[in-house]
Amino acid sequence: MIRYERHSHGFFRTTAEVDTTMSLPISGEGPRFTRALGLRSAVAINMTQMCGIGPFLTIPLMVGSMGGPQAIFAWLLGAALAIADGMVWAELGAAMPGAGGTYLYLREAFQYRTGRLMPFLFVWTILIAVPLILSTGVIGIVQYLGYYFPSLASAPPPSGSILRDLWTMTHVKVTLISVGVVGLAVWTLHRGIAAIGRLTHVLFVIMLVTVGLMIAACASHFDPRLAFAFPPGVFQPKGAFWLGLGQGLIYAIYDYAGYNTTACIGDEIINPGRVIPRSILYSILGIMGIYLLMNIGVLGVVPWKEVAESSSIGSLVMERTWGKSAASVFTALVLITGFASIAAGLLGASRIPYNAARDGLFFSPFARLHPRLRFPHVGLWVMGGITAIASFFPLDQVINMLTAAIVLVQGLSQVVALTVLRRRQPGLPRPYRQHLYPLASLVSAAGWLYAYSRSGTLMISLSLGWVALGAFAFLLWARSVRTWPFGPLEIREAFLEGTKETQH
Repeated sequence: MIRYERHSHGFFRTTAEVDTTMSLPISGEGPRFTRALGLRSAVAINMTQMCGIGPFLTIPLMVGSMGGPQAIFAWLLGAALAIADGMVWAELGAAMPGAGGTYLYLREAFQYRTGRLMPFLFVWTILIAVPLILSTGVIGIVQYLGYYFPSLASAPPPSGSILRDLWTMTHVKVTLISVGVVGLAVWTLHRGIAAIGRLTHVLFVIMLVTVGLMIAACASHFDPRLAFAFPPGVFQPKGAFWLGLGQGLIYAIYDYAGYNTTACIGDEIINPGRVIPRSILYSILGIMGIYLLMNIGVLGVVPWKEVAESSSIGSLVMERTWGKSAASVFTALVLITGFASIAAGLLGASRIPYNAARDGLFFSPFARLHPRLRFPHVGLWVMGGITAIASFFPLDQVINMLTAAIVLVQGLSQVVALTVLRRRQPGLPRPYRQHLYPLASLVSAAGWLYAYSRSGTLMISLSLGWVALGAFAFLLWARSVRTWPFGPLEIREAFLEGTKETQH
């Protein structure tokens, strides 16, 4: 590791010796992942994580927040933001394929001025953000189970106070179900990546069958006058469309989230420079088509005011079109689809603290790979446990909270990281380069800032407070290991150095 001291005129190299206490993992050192996922598996993992149970939960929320069928346009704006941000992910993921995704990109880009601060803050935040998004799948499973067990459907929503909610018997059942779902997901992933790839194909097919059945049911009873029954004055300057657009975009961002899953498991992708960018773009376009067909179809079968009040819109649509028996079968498919999205999300999330720990920037137990199956089992267990706890909170609060959490240290930071790396490491091989750069980066940054501003004062305050607490924790950690700002900057261009070693 090259050590630098900061001077007024720039960086001055002080030594080229390797600091064995702080060095990053060298290529080929220690246990390695197995590259076993091709393009089809990568697309299946992304789309399974993206779709999951999300639209079956958020279609009512989005229609309600935007006051009518104009919610369709929020899906389109969400897709535009996802494509722009996906181009950022595609360039970074193709250039730096490894376990951890954003963690790697921030580590490489921001090390020149702030040492390990930004990757530390990312891991600090992701411990909350990823379980939040996965917990929505758990919440959705409980909601759809209410179709079979009305006592679950009639339970009052969580108040946000876990201890108060647990006093009621119904919430005891909900808690046990939530913990059981997460436990089953962790057990499912407790195997080698090749087996997970095969399982993902099965779950992906079930997801496609689920959304296909819903689209077909809507098409069989579709009424265009109902689907496009926009309320009067909805598009006026102070109409429902503009008033609800911010919240609608937040729901859309949540539903499209997951197109980056393959970038988080780059060490397990075959030919990542080609597969990662394509898996991201194909996933976004495929899910956009599915979401639009589902949203328009639902509004063409059920009046929008009734849609906004439904807690299991998929089951309601199937019952209204093909009868109660079909609705019962469909509900089971929704439950499997929701479970698949939780498993796919945990698969990617568990790799992030693993890579940080390998760099000496996180608790050392997270750096362990299962001795036989070669996956980061400690990260999987911990992220699963936090997901179970997060599932005890209300759905709308969880979605707003996770949006605020990821904007600062992922959405915006990655845009900056891409620009910094183009300037700092121009020689880094980039199998994919962002088209029309920097247009996509600017669109991505603008979209993230708008969504962040609409997430609510409380959520913004909580996100800023969490980042500030993380910065304080970083200072304590940095002082204990004597790294920046209590020691010299330590620069290691890991992927650029790996390229040079390969060429030699």
